[in-house]
Amino acid sequence: FPSHDMCKPLEIELGKFQDSDCGMIIESQEFASQVCAKDGKTWFFHDHGGMVHWLQDKDFKKEATIWVWAKDSKKWIKAENAFFSRNDVTPMNYGFGAYEHNETNLISFEHMGILMLRGENMTNRFVAKALGKK
Repeated sequence: FPSHDMCKPLEIELGKFQDSDCGMIIESQEFASQVCAKDGKTWFFHDHGGMVHWLQDKDFKKEATIWVWAKDSKKWIKAENAFFSRNDVTPMNYGFGAYEHNETNLISFEHMGILMLRGENMTNRFVAKALGKK
């Protein structure tokens, strides 16, 4: 079996790579994520919420290595080690920004995924209002 060493974060060529969920061109890596299967095949995303949406029905999701761009430390970190905001202005308006260091009101990757799949993100006007967006 291939080792997980094949699953290192890759450089995203801005303006050239497409988001695997929505198909839009990735113009910034500020909210970018990558999903890497055991064989090293990697998919790219410009919004963490879209990555969660895309990954939900994949049979390899439990074995995948997920990298997210940390806004605070400006580097790729594993999603399971990241903390997520709920009200950042993201490409698809889901609102989840990834951070390496925990601060007040940040949530775990697992919690972020649950909220995304329930529709409890900034695209929901009730959630947006509760989180302070006018």
